[in-house]
Amino acid sequence: MDRRQFLLAGSSLAATASFAGLARAQSVTARVGYIPIVGTAPFFVAAGEGWLKQGGIETAVTVFESGPNMIQALASGTIDVYVAGVAPLAVARSRGVDIRVVASTAVGENVVVTAPSLTRYFTDGIAPAAAFKAFRAATGKPARLATQPPGSVPDTVLEYWLWEVAKVDKADVAIVPMGIDATQQAILAGAVDGGTVREPALTILQSRNPQIKLVAGGEEVFPGQPGTVVAVSGAFATKNPDAVQAIVAGLVKAAALIKSDPDKAAPHVAAALGKGIVDPALIRQALVSPASRFEIDPRRIIEPARAMQAYQVKLGSLDKEAPFDGLFETRYYERAVKAGG
Repeated sequence: MDRRQFLLAGSSLAATASFAGLARAQSVTARVGYIPIVGTAPFFVAAGEGWLKQGGIETAVTVFESGPNMIQALASGTIDVYVAGVAPLAVARSRGVDIRVVASTAVGENVVVTAPSLTRYFTDGIAPAAAFKAFRAATGKPARLATQPPGSVPDTVLEYWLWEVAKVDKADVAIVPMGIDATQQAILAGAVDGGTVREPALTILQSRNPQIKLVAGGEEVFPGQPGTVVAVSGAFATKNPDAVQAIVAGLVKAAALIKSDPDKAAPHVAAALGKGIVDPALIRQALVSPASRFEIDPRRIIEPARAMQAYQVKLGSLDKEAPFDGLFETRYYERAVKAGG
C-alpha cells in the first residue's frame, strides 16, 4: 500500500468510527411501562424484530398491573413511554401530566367471562340480566365479577355492559377490583364468579377450564371499545421526536406482521408476556383470537375514547370530562403510513 492509499484507508476508517460514535450518541433509551396483555403485542414485536433498535431506541421495560397504577410513574418522570389503556390519560393530562397518545395498538380487547359457578346460569336463550338474577336467587348472594381498578378501561366497559347493555339489576352483581394476574387466578380458582379479561388470559383460562365461558365480546361490551395505546411523555417527545417516529413506524410494521405471520410474531410476544411460563402456542392462539384486534391508527379511537370518558363521568369515577386538547398526536402515524411503515 502506497502512502496515498494508506491515507485514504485511514480517512475511511476515521469516518466509519466517527459515524459509529455519532450513532451511539444518538441512541435513545426509552423507559417503558406496560401491562402484560396481548394488546401490547405490536410494541414487543417491533422490539423483537429489531425495528426499534434500528431506529436508535434501546428499551428498559417495567410491568404494571393497570393503567391507573402507571400514571404516578408518568407524573414522577420515571417512565417515558406508556403502553396501556387509554382511559386514564385525559384525566392525567388535565391534572398537569404532559402525556401524548401517538398510537393505538388494539381495540375491543376486554371481554366478559363467567366462571363455572355462574356459567351454568348462562344457558341458550337466557338474557344476562336473567342469568345474574337466577344466580342470586339460587345462591343468596350477588355474582362477584373481577376487574381492574375504577377508572381503568376494563372497569368502565364492564359497568357499561352490565348497566347499559345487559340492564342487570345492581343488586345481582358485586364488582371486585384487582390486578390482571389476580383476576385470572381468581376466576380459575372459583374465588369470583367471572370478570373482564383480555388476551392471553382468555385463551389461558379456557384452555385450563372449558367451563369458563365467554359471554360478551369486545364490541358488545362497549361499541368501538378503545383499548391499549402507546403514549409518550411530553418531555420525551420534545427531546426525541425521531425516536417517537421510529416507535410508531415500528408499530405499523408489527401490526402487519402479526396479521400476515402470527407464527413469526408469537415468540416475541411470548418472551415479553409469558416469561417462560406460558406455552408459546397459547400466545400464538391468543394473537389470532376474536378478542385480539390490532389497530395502530390513533384517529380511530378518539371519538370512542370521548364516549368512554363521558360514561366515566356518569359512573362517578370522574368528576367531569377532561379536555382532549393536545392528548392525541396523530402526525407520527400519518407520517409512518405515508413512508410505508
